[in-house]
Parts: sequence; structure tokens; C-alpha cells
Amino acid sequence: MRLATFRRHDDEPHVRQVGLVLGQGEHVRVHPFDVGFDLVELLAESPEWRDSQADVAAGGDGLGLDEIVLLPPVYPVAMRDFLTFEAHVDGMERGHGNPGPPDAWYDAPVFLFMAPHAVTGAYDDVPMPPDTARLDFELEVAAIVCRDVRDVTPEQAKAAIGGYCVMNDWSARDVQGKEMSLKLGPSKGKDFATTIGPWVVTADELDDARDTDGFLDLEMTVKVNGEQVGADRSGHMGWSFEQLVSHASRASWVKAGEVLASGTCSTGSLAESWGRTGSLTPPPLQVGDVVEMTIERIGTISNTVTEPGDNVAAVAPARRRPRLEASA
Repeated sequence: MRLATFRRHDDEPHVRQVGLVLGQGEHVRVHPFDVGFDLVELLAESPEWRDSQADVAAGGDGLGLDEIVLLPPVYPVAMRDFLTFEAHVDGMERGHGNPGPPDAWYDAPVFLFMAPHAVTGAYDDVPMPPDTARLDFELEVAAIVCRDVRDVTPEQAKAAIGGYCVMNDWSARDVQGKEMSLKLGPSKGKDFATTIGPWVVTADELDDARDTDGFLDLEMTVKVNGEQVGADRSGHMGWSFEQLVSHASRASWVKAGEVLASGTCSTGSLAESWGRTGSLTPPPLQVGDVVEMTIERIGTISNTVTEPGDNVAAVAPARRRPRLEASA
């Protein structure tokens, strides 16, 4: 089952409604559920009850994608982005002059917290962030958590994963690098936009897409201006999503409405290519570029980089204080 969050073009900006997505390609229609349905709550219901409500929605008139604005499927209560693709780590490390993934990468699935308020819809424009000459994309799979969990095993964690969507973790690589040279961040190198969508495919819908180790195994591709620049499979992750949820829950709460992302797949970003070649090839994203990401059986997101905003405040440098002479 595919579930979308949307508003009609004449709705107030705050309006959000959940819809059942039926059809493929130009024949996609979004069939609204009754007002008041919540997508995360729907994901937490039993498949049987969810199917009964979907049958009601399917009986009504559907809306074409040209009649609605697809919103981010959820506005996350928190977001965690993992680093699970070994080949991507290898390329990034080589860009820093290292021979490959550090031994510590293999010990546990490390993650960073993202800015949940930065999510954008599947077809929204993304303004160029300030202070960057190295805008990049990152192709990822994201899981939507539908139940609160703490200290769960991977087997128990499976019930907390409601579904999956496509993610583009936009990154200002030069800003990110400067921040991380101070052993903190990334912060402003990441918090301007994260695209999730176009809808959520329920976890049960993809049970037959698992490999022999139980990993979700789907083709992932990214294009810039219509030209494919990266491709991988989600089955190349070093940890399964169930293992990611379990690890995140160790001595900590993982809450319904959280988004947990796989991290960038191999060749799913420009920076990985830069690391392997030692040059900015392909070049950083520019205003006007269109980034399109597709994950098999989930869907496609497509965003255009637009002119930056003109109301961004200048960065205030630190107040410098006189250095005190060391006491004798």
C-alpha cells in the first residue's frame, strides 16, 4: 500500500490530508481518506484494518497529481541518518587521504541527528543554500517509525517500521567540511533541506523484496538533468533497517514519527566521486539543475535547485578576546 500526504492547490498552507495512492505513471491517482486520519497512526494499525479503510478511500474519486501538492509524507519528530553503505564510506575516506573505511565503521551503525523541520516535498524547489560552492545530493532509503520502542532486538524492531520512502539528504559539502574540521557537525551544511517522498510504501508491501539475509533489496538510481550519475542496491547496506532501529533504541527511545535513513548508497553522491577522482567531476550542483531519484517499487522524487533567498543574514564572527599571558 502507498500512502501520501497532500493538500489541494486551493487549501490553506497548513492543511494536510492522507491519501491512498493507486495507479502507475501518468495514471497515478490519490484517493483521500476521511479528514483526521494520520499517516503514522495508519502505519501502526493492523494490515487488515488499514486495508478496510483503504477500500473506503478507493471507492471515492481520486485526484491527479496535477490537482494536489504532495507534501512530505511525515513531518518527523526526529531524524537519524546512518552510514551503512561500505562502498560510499570507502570513497569518502579516500577523498580525505585515507585508505578506506576505518575499522570503527564495522563495529556499529553510527548515525547523526538531522533537522526535522527541513523536510521538503517530492517535487518542491530547493533554494541554493548560502555560502556554498559545492552543493551535493545524497540518495538514501528512509524508514518511517510507527511505534515507540526502547531496547528492542532487531526481531522486535520490525514491528516499529511502518514503511519506506525515498530521501535526498542535500549537503553543502564545503560548509560541512569546515564545520567538521572543528570536530562538530555537520550543522548548517545539512539543515537547509531534506527531501522525503513521494509517499510511503508500507513495510508489508515490500516483504517479498528481501534478500536471503533479510535485507531490503531494491534498485536505487539518481539522475541530474536527465543523465544517470549513480546507481546501487539497498541490499548492499551493512546493516538491515531492523538492526538500525534496534541500535538506535539501545538505552534510548525511538519514537513514532521518527525517520531513520540508510545513509548514502554507493555512487549516490557527487562527493564520493570527488573523493575517488581527486577532482570536482561531476561538478557541484548549480541553480537550475534538476535532481531525480528513484527507488524501485517505492517511487521517484524530483527537485530543482533555485536561486538562493535574498534575506539571509550575514554570519557574525566570534568576538576575539586578548590572550592572557601564562602565569609565571
